[in-house]
Parts: sequence; C-alpha cells; structure tokens
Amino acid sequence: QVQLVESGGGSVQAGGSLRLSCAVSGSVFTLAVMGWYRQAPGKQRELVAEISSGGRTNYADSVKGRFTISRDNAKNTVFLQMSSLKPEDTAVYYCRMRFVFNTNNYWGQGTQVTVSS
Repeated sequence: QVQLVESGGGSVQAGGSLRLSCAVSGSVFTLAVMGWYRQAPGKQRELVAEISSGGRTNYADSVKGRFTISRDNAKNTVFLQMSSLKPEDTAVYYCRMRFVFNTNNYWGQGTQVTVSS
C-alpha cells in the first residue's frame, strides 16, 4: 500500500527558511510525478511545485525563485526547500504522487507551515 508521510513543517519568521520532506512507501516512486500543494484557511488547495520522474520542475509564480523542489529516488523522498518565506506562505502543505500513465494519485496527511511577520 502506498503511503506518503510529510515532515519538516513548523513556525518561522518572515524571511526564514524551512525544508519539507515527503517519504513514500512502495516501489513506484521513480515513475511518479511528485508535487507539493498547499491550502490556506478559507482557500482552495493550490499547486506549489512539481517534479517529474525525469527531474523536470514546475513552480507556481508566487514561489518562483524562493522555493526549490527536488527528489532523491534512492530514498523515495521528495523535498521542498522554502526560503525567503512570507506570511502569505502560511498553509498546510501536502505532498502528492501521481502518474502520467494512469489516474492514480495519492496524498500525504499534510504538514503545517506558519510564517509570522
């Protein structure tokens, strides 16, 4: 059974940094498109960043130049390095695994990121 477990969230002051991790169980990680999403109170969940199985990345305009997504296929883990954090980055961050060859997708339980001004 596939499981995604996020870690690394917390509270930080504006301008600070955090690194999120998402560890994935199962043997299909190397084939997956991995993504980080976030949902702030009262708002819809939105894509933050994605990385393909081949390492191609895609970022929301609001985080370009500040966030970096990466993956370690040997450890079945995807990371989100967040720098120059802003209060508007405050949200629950979710890890998602999806595939280009089917409609299966999986979500983690979420990790809270709070940025104070």
